[in-house]
Amino acid sequence: MDNVLLFLLMSFLLVILPGPDTGILIQNTISSGKKSGIKTMFGSVAGLLVHTIAVVLGLSALIVKSAYIFTFIKYAGALYLIYLGIVSLVSLRNNQVFTDSGRKLKKNKSHFLQGFFTCVSNPKVAVFFLTFFPQFLSPDGNHFLQFTAMGLIYTLITIIWFFFYVYLIDIFRTWLKKPAVNNAIQGISGVVLMGFGIKLALEKQP
Repeated sequence: MDNVLLFLLMSFLLVILPGPDTGILIQNTISSGKKSGIKTMFGSVAGLLVHTIAVVLGLSALIVKSAYIFTFIKYAGALYLIYLGIVSLVSLRNNQVFTDSGRKLKKNKSHFLQGFFTCVSNPKVAVFFLTFFPQFLSPDGNHFLQFTAMGLIYTLITIIWFFFYVYLIDIFRTWLKKPAVNNAIQGISGVVLMGFGIKLALEKQP
């Protein structure tokens, strides 16, 4: 793999850019605590590993080239994000009650699956992996191993950053859980997730 330091820097900058994964991570951490944030993070990481395997096996190229597959995945991901945004806004309207531990009295849906589906249903991640990784391939090296290594490195950077993010949010969670602050964040999160969904739906095939 060529330009390892540049790859690490670029990967870090791309990981910290806010996206749908970050939005759902923030929302779940604030609403249900650090444990839920960690579960969401592992769901996102599992989605990244799926995308890594897809790149290694050449499936990402098929997704990018096939208009039908790309469109199906795109709209599935967009609808899921819009659904999560609507749920967030509806829960705000219903003014749901929280326990002292910060967990909802209503049974939570799987935060792991929320993180997983948000990541794996985003074809932009497949497009990114397919266009970003090849720039750092060494012509003389084993492409299979290089793609795998880059996917694992990118995933590790994501884990480190998301862990930091979850713990940082958890530190300020008492303040963030105040009714006025929580309502504002819940409303913003819902709108942002819906915005990401609409943006994804309007995304054109590369």
